[in-house]
Amino acid sequence: MSQSLFSQPLNVINVGIAMFSDDLKKQHVEVTQLDWTPPGQGNMQVVQALDNIADSPLADKIASANQQALERIIQSHPVLIGFDQAINVVPGMTAKTILHAGPPVTWEKMCGAMKGAVTGALVFEGLAKDLDEAAELAASGEITFSPCHEHDCVGSMAGVTSASMFMHIVKNKTYGNIAYTNMSEQMAKILRMGANDQSVIDRLNWMRDVQGPMLRDAMKIIGEIDLRLMLAQALHMGDECHNRNNAGTTLLIQALTPGIIQAGYSVEQQREVFEFVASCDYFSGPTWMAMCKAAMDAAHGIEYSTVVTTMARNGVEFGLRVSGLPGQWFTGPAQQVIGPMFAGYKPEDSGLDIGDSAITETYGIGGFAMATAPAIVALVGGTVEEAIDFSRQMREITLGENPTSPFRCSVLWACRRQSTSPAWAAAAFCR
Repeated sequence: MSQSLFSQPLNVINVGIAMFSDDLKKQHVEVTQLDWTPPGQGNMQVVQALDNIADSPLADKIASANQQALERIIQSHPVLIGFDQAINVVPGMTAKTILHAGPPVTWEKMCGAMKGAVTGALVFEGLAKDLDEAAELAASGEITFSPCHEHDCVGSMAGVTSASMFMHIVKNKTYGNIAYTNMSEQMAKILRMGANDQSVIDRLNWMRDVQGPMLRDAMKIIGEIDLRLMLAQALHMGDECHNRNNAGTTLLIQALTPGIIQAGYSVEQQREVFEFVASCDYFSGPTWMAMCKAAMDAAHGIEYSTVVTTMARNGVEFGLRVSGLPGQWFTGPAQQVIGPMFAGYKPEDSGLDIGDSAITETYGIGGFAMATAPAIVALVGGTVEEAIDFSRQMREITLGENPTSPFRCSVLWACRRQSTSPAWAAAAFCR
């Protein structure tokens, strides 16, 4: 038997450690890699704890709570109802409060990009005359730093949000909760990436003095914009609504335009706003973040629920929050981002993962909806087949399906128990 086995072509299935399959591939052996780790990473205390949960009445309570969380997410109906300055609408915002992305972090432990954004925001707010004075102020203890997520907000990249910044106001019509996020600076030298020179401050001033008031007044005329419907359209048109927003931005500015035209601003000011939106497709990115936040917050705080309602990064740590444990963050090291690099740069030159934009994946779009956006592979790397397969794989760690998308985009919410190892995630798969 052994002679016949080794005289025929090998078709190997490697379970676990990938280095074994890598070695075989180098020898041109066909290998199927099956990712697997021991339950609880081999920690018998963890295994015993999970077994105790599975074999106790608590399992039924968890299942019931997760079903309730799933229903609240599916039934959520987020709509854009306005724009206003953070000091006027964001819970807990003060003149000396700076909100940031990810789990809690002190000034001393912030990454460089976040520190750059903080000092720029302090200059923008007039709390410091220059960046050096801003850094001293940030280190003095006079500024309150707090995660966006703890104030019904989300923030892209560094996520730095200060009192004068204009915010999206997104209401969950089903449950009444409201979520906020600041407006896109588009894709240039920008505060959310840590840039803070005079050109960045000048843009923030213009957004505060021209664009913000114009969109605020436009929404007073429009009333509301149905984001759940618009999301379905954008996904159907080839966006995944995290990194690719070509369709979403077109749909959003289309909906805003009648109000902008009627809001009483000069033609020159209108031209500035339209040119700003046209400069980059990311304009709708923050809108989807606030929409997702409004839906996920509706499922937060359900006793016994293990559904993950928050995934966020601050450039130092990755943090998640679970529905049944409100007020608690579970954190680990932020990960290095692997993807296409500008010429001359290597992955180790970049900072670690950062931003609240993973709320889109928590809701089930973004990276988990790559099957809807084959063009995104040019930006993030990989192939169309891999993008589709990734969306399919997300079914393995998810709990249910969202029937509200008319074209059968199945938004999946997770926390499900797999063998004796818990797995939390959210995903989308379109068919």
